[in-house]
Amino acid sequence: MSRILLSLSLLLNTVAAQATGEQLCEPPAPSFAFLQTPPKGMPQMPLPANYKPTQAMFSLGQKLFHDGILSKDQVVTCATCHIAKNGFAHPDQLPTGVDGKHAIRHAPSLFNRGYSTLQRWDGSSASIDAFVLEPIAAPNEMGLPLATAIARLRADADYKKAFVDAFQTEPNKESLRRSLATFVRGIVAGDAPYDRFLLGQVDAMTPQQRHGQWIFESKGGCWKCHTPPLFTDERFHNTGVGVVAGKPEPGRFAVTKDEADHGKWKTPTLRSIRLTAPYMHDGSLATLRDVIDFYVRGGNPNAHLDHKLKKLDLTKEDQDALIAFLRSL
Repeated sequence: MSRILLSLSLLLNTVAAQATGEQLCEPPAPSFAFLQTPPKGMPQMPLPANYKPTQAMFSLGQKLFHDGILSKDQVVTCATCHIAKNGFAHPDQLPTGVDGKHAIRHAPSLFNRGYSTLQRWDGSSASIDAFVLEPIAAPNEMGLPLATAIARLRADADYKKAFVDAFQTEPNKESLRRSLATFVRGIVAGDAPYDRFLLGQVDAMTPQQRHGQWIFESKGGCWKCHTPPLFTDERFHNTGVGVVAGKPEPGRFAVTKDEADHGKWKTPTLRSIRLTAPYMHDGSLATLRDVIDFYVRGGNPNAHLDHKLKKLDLTKEDQDALIAFLRSL
């Protein structure tokens, strides 16, 4: 029922936007070209040393991303949890993997992950190249031993040829990693109304959205963690999400064992955020209105709450404008 209500909310918001002339982000489809020439507003993507991606690698990774051959039941795919129309996130709080098991956290958007080093909400993956293989063997995601996945690919004549064409070798751990990582690096959001406005297209954003930008950059203080152009500082903060009776979840602490990291989660990108509901690492905030309300309250109190969080003095007009601005990213 919650998923139906969320879909209805998104539809009504789109209809309302069309009626008011609101300028909405429409992210481009994944493209190998973005590894060399990013869309408007985005910087050049950093690539690892000695990494020479090709169109063949990208196309192979794209096919694998949507193929159940990498999962235990041969039904669940990478795209099961990272759905293109949902901003390569998922409309459920916790996506469902093999055997009906739920993921432990909300599926984060894959937009612009190629610009980031640490991956996952707690930063437990050291790079995009490490991250792309982890869901395959995860028991509540795809549930297939990596060795079995590679054996399946080697037994498939079409995949065997595709790997030879792309890497001059049969499928192996490294070529599987490189193909998936190359595709994910091509999932880039940019060329949004916000970007076009900054480049001089004065009608790219509505007056309300420009007012929202001012709120974002001034008394809202959003830019402090959601820094343009990626709209994330790629750092970890305790905002009080997931706090129960004043006690936060481990968050980043589970990785670093630093007491100061209790309840800290990685700042998500705001790019194409209108598509990626629900929000936060646990998917606990269903709409952008819920997110704004949460920050207006100053988050949830706990001993490790980030010092940047303060209650916000935003009028209803300010809040509406801020939401309109976010929908332009």
